[in-house]
Amino acid sequence: MNRKIRFWCMLFFISGAAFFWTGCGKASEPDGQSRSSSGSNQTSAPESPRESVVQSLLPQASGTVVYGNETISIDASNSGEGYVMVKYAGASEQVRLRITIPAGTVYTYALAIGQYETFPLTGGNGSYHIEVLEHAYDDMYAMAFSQDMEVALGDEFKPFLYPNQYAWYTQESQAVQYGIQLSDQSSDDLSYVENVYHYIIENITYDKEKAESVQSNYLPNIDETMATGKGICFDYASLMTAMLRSQGIPTKLEIGYSGEAYHAWISVYLKEAGWVDNVIEFDGTDWTLVDPTLGASNNKKSVEKYIGDGSNYVVKYSY
Repeated sequence: MNRKIRFWCMLFFISGAAFFWTGCGKASEPDGQSRSSSGSNQTSAPESPRESVVQSLLPQASGTVVYGNETISIDASNSGEGYVMVKYAGASEQVRLRITIPAGTVYTYALAIGQYETFPLTGGNGSYHIEVLEHAYDDMYAMAFSQDMEVALGDEFKPFLYPNQYAWYTQESQAVQYGIQLSDQSSDDLSYVENVYHYIIENITYDKEKAESVQSNYLPNIDETMATGKGICFDYASLMTAMLRSQGIPTKLEIGYSGEAYHAWISVYLKEAGWVDNVIEFDGTDWTLVDPTLGASNNKKSVEKYIGDGSNYVVKYSY
């Protein structure tokens, strides 16, 4: 049996800040439980269920290694776990964080004010450069603090097992708790991935109103997505990432190109196959082509201008 997975969604950039704009699906109940009578998340518990994760990996600002000044704190205590936590407590209302990974790719984020946020170190081992910039005028930002740091990961998968700004959750998150239920109905990791996939495409409706009004620097709220049964593309990808990571399955939220179209999708690590990042292919009769945009209700022709033709995927960022 050979199964491969790629989930993709539409991504646009405005003034250097990302927001997502496509997706589809069917309605869900307010509590996040599926209305579908045929989705795999409705199956009974298997005779030998997978070992569910009841306590997910969650980041901590431990305070043992902290860089910064009176307004900026970069807690790198757990850089070996694949993340840093950053807090800004200054006067600027618009702040940017830039992380340059060892390969030279620059990741840019918008920082919240007054609270720690988690950011992944997805470039593996090596030298990272971190910058915090405050808004000056127009689209210009001034350097407020910068720091070089060396990262030695204890586990190459850890950056893709913790929540971060793009896929944030806690142990109490509805998505995490429902993930435990789906895991109890799964026989192994791939079965769980399939159950999560079915839950999302059968229960999350594309929110056209949000897509038309979404602001730059938009960040998903996974529990809101489940509670409302609505979301845009970024919401689809973030919810999938959260439900898989919280059950110990390394998952990359990836951003790049499908042909000339800019997209977000996920790649999943399975012990039997390594990182898999293509369309699901199944040698049996049940699975031939799966992606949430097509699978939920759209036909390829109607969404091709958003998702491309799927013939040439190039990853630009991994979160």
